[in-house]
Amino acid sequence: MDNLVIKLRELTGAGVMECKRALEKANVDFARAVEFIHEAGLLKAESKKERKTGAGLLHSYVHNERVGVLLELRAETDFVARSEPFRELARELAMQIAAMSPADAEELLKQPFIKNESLTVADMVKGITAKVGENIKVEKFCRYEL
Repeated sequence: MDNLVIKLRELTGAGVMECKRALEKANVDFARAVEFIHEAGLLKAESKKERKTGAGLLHSYVHNERVGVLLELRAETDFVARSEPFRELARELAMQIAAMSPADAEELLKQPFIKNESLTVADMVKGITAKVGENIKVEKFCRYEL
């Protein structure tokens, strides 16, 4: 079971005890344990959405020297704002904005994610929120196109 806990932790980013509880709840069925972790993560993300986002970063992206995006992405702490999952989210969101040209953050979050259309952008943000344990907010962005 220890190997499954490690494997589940690597796949989901959840804590060791959370992985162990999910496997026990799923009767050591790995696929069901993954589902339990994702469900718990989404519930955690929902509970954090009202928390203040005082830290963050600006991310810029230019596609083929024809489309440019400047994105302000917020988190609760600098620690998370500097983390790799948060930075990767900023890159993915900037590419999404460049490709799909949403009018504002609300429209962006409703769009299907370009790399996995079974998810919305909001689902992707919630997944990272669950992973890092803090509220994440797309504050604003601007998109330029020649």
